[in-house]
Amino acid sequence: MKSLSSHLSLAVLLGAMAVSAQAQEFKAGFVNTDRIFREASAAKAAQAKLEQEFSKREKELVDQGNTLKTASDKFEREAPTMAESQRASRQRQLVDQDREFQRKRREFQEDLNARKNEELSTVLERANKVVKQVAEAEKYDVILQEAVYINPKFDITDKVLKTLNGAK
Repeated sequence: MKSLSSHLSLAVLLGAMAVSAQAQEFKAGFVNTDRIFREASAAKAAQAKLEQEFSKREKELVDQGNTLKTASDKFEREAPTMAESQRASRQRQLVDQDREFQRKRREFQEDLNARKNEELSTVLERANKVVKQVAEAEKYDVILQEAVYINPKFDITDKVLKTLNGAK
């Protein structure tokens, strides 16, 4: 009988411990990475750096596009009065210029996207370090960065931004 009673008390004790362990609060948080990329001072500095780095090339592309459009409009106006050989020659020139313009624009976009990804990955790396610091300091069990829905009470983006912007 003692054996049955000791097993029963052990089972009750283990059950109580399991209920007690589940009663401990699970602490979760959420960080909105889009807001980090928009509002963090490091992200704003990266954006300014990219604008400065690519503004000259962008202006050259805009100017080249305007020149091409002007030449194309002029060709459209003058084409009916041109000789066939002259019209074909100018049309080939415009097609070649357009092809070159499209190539330069594509290269520009690829270069810009590559640099943007480099800069944003640096910002994300710093933000993730801050998220980890906040999680450890405030004893979070899990921090999510993407979710379909999050209750605003779990959003710790403001804390992360404050720490990230303060720790330059």
